[in-house]
Amino acid sequence: MIITIDGPAASGKGTIARRLAEHLKLPHLDTGLLYRGVARRVLDEGQSLDDVEAAAKAARALKTSELDPKKLKARGLGDAASRVAAIPEVRAILLGLQKDFAYQPCGAVLDGRDTGTVIAPDADAKIFIQASSEIRAKRRHHELVAQGERVTYESVLDLIRSRDARDSSRAVAPLIPAKDAVLLDTTDLDIEAAFRAALSIVEAARAGRGRG
Repeated sequence: MIITIDGPAASGKGTIARRLAEHLKLPHLDTGLLYRGVARRVLDEGQSLDDVEAAAKAARALKTSELDPKKLKARGLGDAASRVAAIPEVRAILLGLQKDFAYQPCGAVLDGRDTGTVIAPDADAKIFIQASSEIRAKRRHHELVAQGERVTYESVLDLIRSRDARDSSRAVAPLIPAKDAVLLDTTDLDIEAAFRAALSIVEAARAGRGRG
């Protein structure tokens, strides 16, 4: 069974995707880590994030086995990832890697911004998670403060809004719900309620397709 979870930053899609993968015993891929990995390579080599050739080179050298969530979740890298993700050449290079993961025999759970529209358009279940920018900023700010970061809520909100604008307006694979995706608004839900709602969506999709 292939499940895609898309949505903007701090909507809860990553946590929900991991919980679904654990519950259903399916492999999970946070596709955003791929773009964070590319951005990290570009920055480590002292190149500009807008350098198409440097970003494409970093994408070609990327290996999923090298993706360390702890290192790649660093503050500021999300915005950098959004910049390289807007480069068509980078997206084209990473497309095959993501499709291979999605269409493995056992199925998979993928989360990102275009998994239901581009990576696995015929996925068995598609969920698009959304929440207000203010709530998402509050969640991300709380997370960063807990990690010892000194950052204001206002700066986090500004960053989230700029990422939303960039991700939604890019020419290739913009952040939009798939036409057959089920919308799940987590603005007023804690993670347990959000997970249960997502699981209900997946179970309904599986039942509708006659799968056990």
